[in-house]
Amino acid sequence: MMKAAVLASLVGSAAAFAPASTGRAATGLAADKSAAVPFLPNPVNCEGYVGNVGFDPLGISNYFPTDYLREAELKHGRMCQLAWVGYVAVDLGVRIPGYPEAMSGATSASAHDAAVDFGALGNVFVWIAIAEMTSWLGVAQMLQGSGRAPGDFGFGAQYLEGKSEEYIENMKLKEITHCRLAMLAFSGVVTQSVLFDKGFPYF
Repeated sequence: MMKAAVLASLVGSAAAFAPASTGRAATGLAADKSAAVPFLPNPVNCEGYVGNVGFDPLGISNYFPTDYLREAELKHGRMCQLAWVGYVAVDLGVRIPGYPEAMSGATSASAHDAAVDFGALGNVFVWIAIAEMTSWLGVAQMLQGSGRAPGDFGFGAQYLEGKSEEYIENMKLKEITHCRLAMLAFSGVVTQSVLFDKGFPYF
């Protein structure tokens, strides 16, 4: 059972980066199966979303609004893109002005303990709480039928003005693909840096 679960997660992770099919629609039993995990049912609630490859092995979209799930996917993906860059930058010696001297020797892997000792971790939680409460206003409106697209905070919208629908859909596909890759990449960089206890490139 465990081997099957691991195999399903690996296959699904790879399939999540495959481009959406533009060929003829499948017929018969194949139409009811997931493209990412062919032995599981196709998650119908995910249909119509950019980057959908039918990956929902736990059937989460049957219990939660898919707009909310896409919002969470985009948010975590965007954060992981920033987190990967920040994690590597710290280990390459980058420090922002005003960085506490007591923490100057900390690596990304050891920054948590250093921040606890310095007493700065509470500030991190406060800023996270403010960001979460602010973003929830938009999410709540979306769930109430405002028409807001998942993940849309109006940031950078000017760059899409006058663009074709095809161009916009392509950019959305690129974003969700990079978001998924970033979540895997950040998990990998943290794991490898802790296991090998070395700086960038962590081996």
